[in-house]
Amino acid sequence: MTENEISKLIVNTAYEVHVELGPGLLESVYEEIMFYELKSKRLFVERQKPIPLIWKNNKMPIGFRADLIVNEKVLIELKSVEIIAPVHKKQVLTYLKLTDIKLGLLINFNENLIKNGITRIVNNL
Repeated sequence: MTENEISKLIVNTAYEVHVELGPGLLESVYEEIMFYELKSKRLFVERQKPIPLIWKNNKMPIGFRADLIVNEKVLIELKSVEIIAPVHKKQVLTYLKLTDIKLGLLINFNENLIKNGITRIVNNL
């Protein structure tokens, strides 16, 4: 599957979850359910995956943790906040660069319409 095909499944899944649960829950709840739903679609999903960071030629075992990585091709950063700040988008782009993943989705479930809460971020795609 391509990044775009995976992305479409992720967006549709986020829509289904949002229709059922609505906004206002903790990020951890949405993460748990997205993980379950994406796995049920036979996707390879890694949750809270530690991503190492190289600093001055030293490998730090955990630079950050990715909320979800799907099929090793799409990184998902989940939020449940009132407003997505510019730093959230920069965070995803940095994660993409560190993992060499080409596509990231920043999904904020705290929106009345989930389509307003999904931001697509690319790293040399």
